[in-house]
Amino acid sequence: MRKTILSMVAALCVSSMMFGQLRATDQSGINVFETPKTDTQFTGPKVEFGGSIAMPYIALTNSNAVTVQDPAKNSQALFLNSPNFALSMANLNINSYLADGVTLQVSLYLASKHHNETWVKGGYVQFDKIPFIKMDLLDNIMKYTSIKVGQMDVNYGDAHFRRSDGGCAIYNPFMENYIMDEFATEIGAEADVNYNGIIGTLAVTNGNLNPSLAFIDTTKASNKYANGLHNPSFIIKLGYDKQITDKFRARLTGSVYTTAGAGSNTLFGGDRTGSNYSAIMYNAAPGTTTAFGGRFNPGLSDRVTTMMGNLFLKYNLTDGLAVESFTTLEAAHGAKASEATDRTANQFATDLIFRFGKAENFFLGARYNTVSADVPAAGAIAAVGTVLGQDAVPAYSIGISRLAISGGWYVTKNIMAKVEYSNQQYTGVPSMTTGATPTTLNYILNGYEFHGLSAEAVISF
Repeated sequence: MRKTILSMVAALCVSSMMFGQLRATDQSGINVFETPKTDTQFTGPKVEFGGSIAMPYIALTNSNAVTVQDPAKNSQALFLNSPNFALSMANLNINSYLADGVTLQVSLYLASKHHNETWVKGGYVQFDKIPFIKMDLLDNIMKYTSIKVGQMDVNYGDAHFRRSDGGCAIYNPFMENYIMDEFATEIGAEADVNYNGIIGTLAVTNGNLNPSLAFIDTTKASNKYANGLHNPSFIIKLGYDKQITDKFRARLTGSVYTTAGAGSNTLFGGDRTGSNYSAIMYNAAPGTTTAFGGRFNPGLSDRVTTMMGNLFLKYNLTDGLAVESFTTLEAAHGAKASEATDRTANQFATDLIFRFGKAENFFLGARYNTVSADVPAAGAIAAVGTVLGQDAVPAYSIGISRLAISGGWYVTKNIMAKVEYSNQQYTGVPSMTTGATPTTLNYILNGYEFHGLSAEAVISF
């Protein structure tokens, strides 16, 4: 019986070579964007298990304009932190090769800063072939097309291909993601086409990470300006990605994400794991901690239209030395269901990375990231970087900038270590106003800044 069980497990588990349709979760997955079209020989149903773990060390110092830095006496005082290891985050991936060109991908968050219990991230079926429909025209179309159906990452822009996702931080040469982090999983269908370097994506989703069937009552103040419907979201991406010479690769894409009203859209707040910057941006009072230090959520949770342009360039200077850059321009506008007028949020980010070593297993990089956004008159910016309607203050615009310098080493293709110095500053956040409720944290980011070192060890397979 024992031999039978072991034989069954061995038959189900195969090397990652069998899963050419899915992005590798080790160093070889770096600078992979949409799923590459590769052919594999189907020999029967197979299952692959993989996992990732990220172990961060944080030594960040933060300050704001508050003169009395005693959390017990001042709700705007900051939590007094000290360098230490932060909570490790871990993921589990289950990839199943079901039929010729048909793959099932299921992923789970085993532990994270935002949720310390296991959560299912999502799961989808990917069709690189459609073997159950015999048609020459369809076979020719599928030579250049991949189709996904299920709950999956929203393929808006290219930045989400380079971000840290819980334990899977091996693609990211920096400690953290963008200040305005565009990531969510939504239920829908997506078609990706790559024909001789010309890229196209068309997708439709339900517009929600956590969908609801509840009736939207537009007579309530919280839904006053909603259209009363659970509207779908549409995603379009067009671009060009080509290895132009043996040494030079260029990729240029433009993307649009839009929904007429989803009620609880989380495109800018759909991360269920948390930031890799810890113990910053909050007061020590009970219930005021944040899992998303360093990030800003514009709070466009109902209607939203956002556009992103990305430029990726990589040039191999010599054997063992390459330079790459990745630039993002983003413009978003939308509102909560209770807001009559739309607000805007804009983001710019650019990276410059030098990769060196026989297998490009060392890197040095720098990133500059800025965000400017409108905050509604009905609320102020909260410590967690989202919009709350607690205090009636005039509308204002917030500005955030971050400079990060990093270096790292891929010890093996599955093991990575990186260290980073970062500095982030906030402008435009008002100070505590007369009559404001002293227990709220809306003004804690007035004159706020954090800087310092952070490091992380990552294992991913």
